[in-house]
Amino acid sequence: MPKYQRIVLKVSGEVLAGGASFGIDPQRVKALAEEVAEVAKTGVQIGMVVGGGNFFRGVAAAARNMDRVSADHMGMLATVINALALQDALEKAGVRTRVMTAIEMHQVAEPYIRRRAIRHLEKGRIVIFAAGTSNPYFSTDTAATLRALEIKADVIAKATRVEGVYDKDPMIHADAVLYPQIAYLEVLAKALKVMDASAVAMCRDNQLPIIVFNLNTFGNIMRMAMGEPIGTVIN
Repeated sequence: MPKYQRIVLKVSGEVLAGGASFGIDPQRVKALAEEVAEVAKTGVQIGMVVGGGNFFRGVAAAARNMDRVSADHMGMLATVINALALQDALEKAGVRTRVMTAIEMHQVAEPYIRRRAIRHLEKGRIVIFAAGTSNPYFSTDTAATLRALEIKADVIAKATRVEGVYDKDPMIHADAVLYPQIAYLEVLAKALKVMDASAVAMCRDNQLPIIVFNLNTFGNIMRMAMGEPIGTVIN
């Protein structure tokens, strides 16, 4: 039995690039979609937010001299490309999906309307939230948190390349210690780079738990949905 009825899964754009530093790896997207589809078929309602780093990081050097608002809008459009790729892979894996964008583009996807999103979830469709919040200066972490709160999700699941939240970067420090559980305030006080501070603060203010786990371990999305003790719980 799944522990959570409704979750928002946040994945970075870099995940879709697989081993490459840029673009979309069809095999990686297919594998991710099949894993998410398996969870959806257990009856868990899933909203997804995907970043745009696999496209936007590639032009980040050029964007450094750009106006911040224009650069952020480019990043939002990158998330729409990823959302469409994910939608295609999920539907090939046998689940119905909807892409909803915060920036209106009617020929491409539905505009984000909160009640419509909830209805899609209730009908068993996976909803992919694209284009962030439509506002510059807000990250996709904050967008995921906002959508999770709006649709009354039980948890926000942040998929990463490491096992969870550590006291320091485990990619650099071999002696980094994993926290099985940590408080919102401790994450903020120690400035742990797990999510944007604004996203963590929103979760704290609304008592929305965050689970940080390793996406590269096959089956972890299902384990997380079933409530198995993986990664780090922030509450």
